[in-house]
Amino acid sequence: MKVEVKAGQDVRKLVRGLVKEKGHEKAELIPILQDINSQLGYISDEAIQELSELMNIPLSHIYSVATFYRMLSTEPRGRHTIQFCESAPCHVAGGRVVWQKLQAELGLENGETSEDEKWTLITTSCLGVCGVGPVLVVDHDIYGNVTPDQVPGILSNYE
Repeated sequence: MKVEVKAGQDVRKLVRGLVKEKGHEKAELIPILQDINSQLGYISDEAIQELSELMNIPLSHIYSVATFYRMLSTEPRGRHTIQFCESAPCHVAGGRVVWQKLQAELGLENGETSEDEKWTLITTSCLGVCGVGPVLVVDHDIYGNVTPDQVPGILSNYE
């Protein structure tokens, strides 16, 4: 059963549905947070409060998990999230100029979301595909061996 939030739906109702579906065990916290993040676009304070009450987990613990993983966000993100690998292999392969091109094209700094809420640009330490660096991920799509000239074309795939 997939629980989805619709416009105007109560966040607490969404969280209750996910906890009912997945269970109250602490081991289910990350999968539940992933679902909340996916369905709401981020993990709201209201969702964290409800999870704490339903799962009997301290707010501080849930918040620390939600802010530890780059795949999760406690702040609203754009419709498309771009993760750019800033690890050494990607940097050596030309990642810096690709990063600069991304910033120029989007007009964003690391961690920012565009005013139209279309894009969020973030860096990550490693995406696990070092052999094809520089690497970026747009939503769930992985792009390897990226050059600065490819950036506009990649972004246009998400118009």
